[in-house]
Amino acid sequence: VKDWFIWYSKKFNVPCIGVESFCGLDHVTRDHVKAVSLQMAKLVPKLEDISETKFNTEHFQKTIDLSRRCSILWRQVLESAANRPSPFTFFDGTVHMGPAVVERGTDAAIKYYEYLLTELKLRTTAGISAVENEKYRIYWEGMPIWGRLRKMAELFISLNACVAASTYCNSWIFSSLDPQEPFDSMARAYTELFIVRSDQAKERYIEKMVKQYKIDGIIFHESKTCPNNSNSRYGMHRRLAKALNIPTVVIYGDQNDLRLFSEEQSITKIEAFMEQIRENHK
Repeated sequence: VKDWFIWYSKKFNVPCIGVESFCGLDHVTRDHVKAVSLQMAKLVPKLEDISETKFNTEHFQKTIDLSRRCSILWRQVLESAANRPSPFTFFDGTVHMGPAVVERGTDAAIKYYEYLLTELKLRTTAGISAVENEKYRIYWEGMPIWGRLRKMAELFISLNACVAASTYCNSWIFSSLDPQEPFDSMARAYTELFIVRSDQAKERYIEKMVKQYKIDGIIFHESKTCPNNSNSRYGMHRRLAKALNIPTVVIYGDQNDLRLFSEEQSITKIEAFMEQIRENHK
């Protein structure tokens, strides 16, 4: 992301400011949090000059509180998929995560998820499944293939498989936010993110998710133009398959550039992967 903004900074001849964050962290310490928090605080005078607007601490704290509440609700929405049958899938999540991404910190996001959560509770109570005749439960690791969401969703429906959980949708949960410690809690929330953690921390997280959502297999999407959010390059899929005793598969594509995605090859690999899962259920 930094490289993208540096390019735009040069193109439009405007300042490029930001935070040098950590990556590859196994455990997040107070020192890590403070290092990021201090950088965030130092951005305030620069942003005041650029925006010609005085920083309002009270408004900042209110926004942090709204963001925290949004995260709590969004977590509850995603956790509704832990029910079996699930009223919600990863593909639904890629759409419904919109407010958590672009409206976080507003009342609108809170109202949206309160309404959605009410509907999901009703669907759960009524036993309404997002995937008719759900038999298998899948975890999606990596970026969505945005241009093939419907195609992928229909494929899994035809296989009686619910993609019940993912790393990506959960990346918009910031439970550490605290309006009483706005800079420190923001620093902690963003430093704890899955994408900047070590492989060991990522594997611990996925193992926990597999147990919580009763997952039968994991799909790793290796995205060509997002290597930092592709976790199959150094054997994680094999290590998790061995540790959890469930099938894993890697499909190759991209979150945006569909020239890099072989649909036919990916479908063949997914069908073979699902056959492994069916055999495990016998």
